[in-house]
Amino acid sequence: MNLPNYFLADLPPEAVLGASMLEEACLTLKRNREKYLAGRSTHALVEILSEVGANWLRPDYAIRKLALELGPGATGFSVQTLTRGLESFFRQLDSESLTGLLVQDLGSPKRLDHMTAGGAPHQEGPARSATVTGPELIFHIAAGNIPNPAMTSIVLGLLTRSAQFVKCASGASLLPRLFAHSLYEAERKLGACLEIAEWPGGNAELERGLFDAADCVTAAGSDETLADIRRRVPGKARFLGYGDRVSFGYIAAGGWSPSVGKIAERAATDVVAWNQLGCLSPHVIYVEQGGRLAAEPFAELLAQELARREETEPRGELPRETAATIASRRAIYEVRAAHSPETRFWQSHNSTAWTVVYESDPLFQLSCLNRFIYVKSVSDLKTALESADSVRGKVSTVGLAASEEEAPAKALELARWGATRICPLGQMQNPPLTWRHDGRPALGELVTWTDWEHS
Repeated sequence: MNLPNYFLADLPPEAVLGASMLEEACLTLKRNREKYLAGRSTHALVEILSEVGANWLRPDYAIRKLALELGPGATGFSVQTLTRGLESFFRQLDSESLTGLLVQDLGSPKRLDHMTAGGAPHQEGPARSATVTGPELIFHIAAGNIPNPAMTSIVLGLLTRSAQFVKCASGASLLPRLFAHSLYEAERKLGACLEIAEWPGGNAELERGLFDAADCVTAAGSDETLADIRRRVPGKARFLGYGDRVSFGYIAAGGWSPSVGKIAERAATDVVAWNQLGCLSPHVIYVEQGGRLAAEPFAELLAQELARREETEPRGELPRETAATIASRRAIYEVRAAHSPETRFWQSHNSTAWTVVYESDPLFQLSCLNRFIYVKSVSDLKTALESADSVRGKVSTVGLAASEEEAPAKALELARWGATRICPLGQMQNPPLTWRHDGRPALGELVTWTDWEHS
């Protein structure tokens, strides 16, 4: 399948982007939005997005086949990892999930279409209706590690009737570009309100016109990158930044249902998903003492499960410097394990495909990722949270395995400590479309509310 040149990212590698080219693209996007998108009903947009989601789940869909053919070379992920990750995203791109997001963040799926009554049924004062309006043009600056966040941003922008310019990291545009082509195929007029491009970040001269044209700038990246972007966003524009975050798993003493083996499988799923590269992937899995299995034998069980996963869902090749970092980290723990019973260590043979380190020291440890996971023993959740104090305020997701009786109290304790998402172990890298990213309403943050107080 040969893709037509609908987007700047479709241009041949030797093509050179210029500031005037990007400024003209922004003007075109705004014109197209006014013609083709601003007047669309929410129901029509939901139907088109649901159609696109269903297409991507079909094994014979040409764009999906192209993603799985070209994806491994472009992203480093294996076909199996790509398949699992993309299917988990597109399974949620359906009418029910999209409508649920609109209701959750806006109160009504019709609030983007017209004034909609709101407020409590017996609220005193004048009757009130409200509508919301999205930005005219959103400039998205996407991170380069996994594609789902960029595709989610595109979905949110379409729902808010916004023209969108998506800047991908250099070499990371393939999957967002293919998603954009699938939208163009489903509805050409919507595709014309979207632009995809890629270049190395920090090119102030190239990007100045984009910042000036945008009403809203969204960005994902390191805290340092976000600070630099924030300085460049004009005061008239809204800035939504999503910075450095980490995650961990917690297995409570009563959390071994339905079986020890199933819990190990779920933990492995969280480690394997997108090769542990997303902010929702665990760095550490804490195992509470007093349960059916102690942390050390669980670590060994997890290692066995990761070895099996490598057979069915291989990690894929890594850049030489990344593999060298894993090898160097392994060497440290190999020495420690040889001299201390407080550390044990399991690894894939003849490759850096997976690594499990057990330590009795509960101190939170940043993983070097790519299926490198720590397992640590703790007496209780309070101890785990004290041990993770260095990342307090930076924790995105906690994958929790707990009994029905103990789960509510542990979830509340995690929430009050600062975790913004708590989910079952095994679902860490598979957030629902209604997920409040970093504790903030993803769709709700894009819009501006207008209240109408009437008698």
